[in-house]
Amino acid sequence: MVDRALRFGTVAEAYERFRPGYPQELLDLVTAYAGGPVRTALEIGAGTGKATRLFARPGTAVTATDPDQAMLDELRGHVPADVETVCAAFEDLRPGRRYGLVYAAAALHWTRPDGRWARVAALLEPGGVFANCGSPARLADPAVEEAVRAARASFLDSDEIPSPDGTPEGRAMQWPGTELARSPWFTDVRQCVIARRLLMPAADYVGLLSTVSAYLQLPAPRRQEVYRRIEAALPATVELAADITVHLARRRIDAQVDDV
Repeated sequence: MVDRALRFGTVAEAYERFRPGYPQELLDLVTAYAGGPVRTALEIGAGTGKATRLFARPGTAVTATDPDQAMLDELRGHVPADVETVCAAFEDLRPGRRYGLVYAAAALHWTRPDGRWARVAALLEPGGVFANCGSPARLADPAVEEAVRAARASFLDSDEIPSPDGTPEGRAMQWPGTELARSPWFTDVRQCVIARRLLMPAADYVGLLSTVSAYLQLPAPRRQEVYRRIEAALPATVELAADITVHLARRRIDAQVDDV
């Protein structure tokens, strides 16, 4: 998983161009849960800053972290100048400062499970908020999805990342809410869904796939061939079901947390 997480820098420009951003509704949801704007925030796996630019508002000091310098270099062109960047994996962050908000957008599954929640808690102020969001973009038309599955079948069984803790897709509470609910460091765990549909040209959808780790693992010639086959199977415009699942939790005020 760590190896896959470090491949995105090779496609940083495509990641910025083709990956969808995040709506104001996400910021509103987190702000309402926190009880008002937060003064300090730490982002895990900021990438090219798709979520950074949403949270980096006047009055909020954001520190954006990512293990890939190429991604942070792309990020710098899209976020306010006062956003602090740190090139480091989540596991290499050394708590010292504590934040009112720690958040991750489509990145938490790349972190190592051992000690994950103790580390998040150590980065948060007592009562501080953790927020995670994920938005897998699936083709909304089952017939088109089946055509794409057939086109990639000889290259990849699947291009999705399974739930890190094995939670079935149909379960009411999804990961990471499942782990947060069991954690001794967090309380008031909530799961919310922001409904979203996206329309894009077929070529842009293939561009989006070019930023997905499963394809990036393929040798370049096979990668280009699977992209060609998928685009040939698509209509001119595709619709994506791209709901954003948000998990929120609060660090317990009385939790004993050691710096890790």
